[in-house]
Amino acid sequence: MRPRFFYLGRTRMKTKGSGFKTCKERGEWAELCFMARAAERGFSVSRPHGDSNSYDVGLEQNGRFLRVQVKSTTFRRKGSYTCNLIGPKRTRYAQGRLDFFAVYLVPIDLWYIIPFEVVERNLSVNLTPYLNGHKNSQYMEAWHLLRGRDSARKQIPRA
Repeated sequence: MRPRFFYLGRTRMKTKGSGFKTCKERGEWAELCFMARAAERGFSVSRPHGDSNSYDVGLEQNGRFLRVQVKSTTFRRKGSYTCNLIGPKRTRYAQGRLDFFAVYLVPIDLWYIIPFEVVERNLSVNLTPYLNGHKNSQYMEAWHLLRGRDSARKQIPRA
């Protein structure tokens, strides 16, 4: 598939996130984007060495440490973006090994911060940002959940 282009003045620009040769490259770039956004919001950011951990980014604030698995997608069909929530060799992430998924919708520069418990049984998630009140709308740009203001998290319905 050829990258789509748009014009900014007289300059021809590639669509955001379309210049990567592999999904792994795009995933590494998305992790960097997430770390930058989290740092802007006052989190201390760490990255585990190697690829053997079940999370991509560690966040710390006020003594609270969170494990975040970063995912990204460019796949859109009928207004919804689909993102796989599986690990290496198409396996599910184990309970107790991560706290949140951060899902980046690359074409529209939008993040979903989803507690692991909400989607732990799912292999993928469909996100429809243009539909008011869609199933996962409460997780759109929900950076506050990472701060611990999630007392309602225990009552969150599973997807």
